[in-house]
Amino acid sequence: MRIIVIDGMGGGIGAELCGRLKELVKDGSELIALGTNSAATDRMLKAGAQRGATGENAIRVTAPTGDFIIGPIGIIIINSMMGEITAPMVEAVLSASGERVLIPLQNEHFYIAGLGKENLGNLINEAVDHIAKNC
Repeated sequence: MRIIVIDGMGGGIGAELCGRLKELVKDGSELIALGTNSAATDRMLKAGAQRGATGENAIRVTAPTGDFIIGPIGIIIINSMMGEITAPMVEAVLSASGERVLIPLQNEHFYIAGLGKENLGNLINEAVDHIAKNC
């Protein structure tokens, strides 16, 4: 089982996910951090990811190898995260065969109808619980 966490900017959401998901990683399984920048990758590694890599090519090459790809919804929206998410990154995530688990965060550039003011902690709990049930 390979769980891939993708995040950018400061890596806070990715770090929280890695901290929670490291408990699910058993023998032979991997928790991999893919950051759009080195600060995000470093923060996710410190939170518990076993390995990590940074940048467009790392995401393009590694994302398709995951059984689960988890991160904020911006990882599937070109130019989100202040332009850190590129078209090849989005293509890699969306064309991967693994299940994508997305944290639906509101952003200044798009609105997700029905989301309301859901607490980030609750969204992360729900995403981690989903992966735990399906591991």
